Amino acid sequence: MTAKVARIEEPTDRGGWLVKLTVFLIVAVWTVPSLGLLVNSFRTSVDSSGTGWWTSLFSPFTSEWTLDNYNRVLTSGGMFDALMNSLIVAIPATVIPITLAAFAAYGFAWIKFRGRSLLFGIVVGLLVVPLQLSLVPLLKIYQATDLTGSFIGIWLAHTGFGLPLAVFLLYNYISQLPKDIFESAYLDGATPFTAFTRLVLPLSVPALASFAIFQFLWVWNDFLVALVFLGTSSDVAVLTIELASIVGSRGEAFHLLTAAAFVSMLIPLIVFLSLQRFFVRGLLAGSVKG
Repeated sequence: MTAKVARIEEPTDRGGWLVKLTVFLIVAVWTVPSLGLLVNSFRTSVDSSGTGWWTSLFSPFTSEWTLDNYNRVLTSGGMFDALMNSLIVAIPATVIPITLAAFAAYGFAWIKFRGRSLLFGIVVGLLVVPLQLSLVPLLKIYQATDLTGSFIGIWLAHTGFGLPLAVFLLYNYISQLPKDIFESAYLDGATPFTAFTRLVLPLSVPALASFAIFQFLWVWNDFLVALVFLGTSSDVAVLTIELASIVGSRGEAFHLLTAAAFVSMLIPLIVFLSLQRFFVRGLLAGSVKG
């Protein structure tokens, strides 16, 4: 009597090629505009207004390439000063709300005090308040205190606008840290501040990096808040304000706009690529409880 041996078939990756093809097409579609922006930034004004960017890409040796666009943008265009102003605005406007939100999230998660739930509910409720509602009252306060047109004023504005989301994201992450490590730290004589600096901050790096990306990109690409609280003066104008002034009312300087826009993309790309390994882990870690 012969025993039948069941044949175990290895699972086939059916549809795997379709998924890869779909991902490739999505990446290609998202990359095409950036590629066109890069190509146009090296073309002359005549070529940019006369033919599509793909003509230079398909015939690179017969097309005319130039670095004059970048030279004009970074020197006479005032883009370099605007780039420095954007860095001066974006870096503190990212660090300050992250620092305050980390302290607040730790307090809401692990320190018991009266009114904690009410205060946290107010913070969450502020997420649905439109930013535009606070512009006029805040501008009146700034005018009364001479903060309009100053970097300190826009730092405070971006901090206030970014704190609710920062506290909410960091609370979801910090509240899920193991309770045992805090109990052990307190038994060893650690203070709440020591537990925050030695335990919470090192363990919350993914969440902090995720919010840093959100906040930095939002501040870097902001136009409305910068226009209201900083204005268009060349001493304090940021990249978004300078980009709007370069293009003109009818878009005559399109070749300069592409070069300026590509310059403005470099810093956010560096920030995202530097922190991307923390990005998904930080977003998903605090999204599901239990």
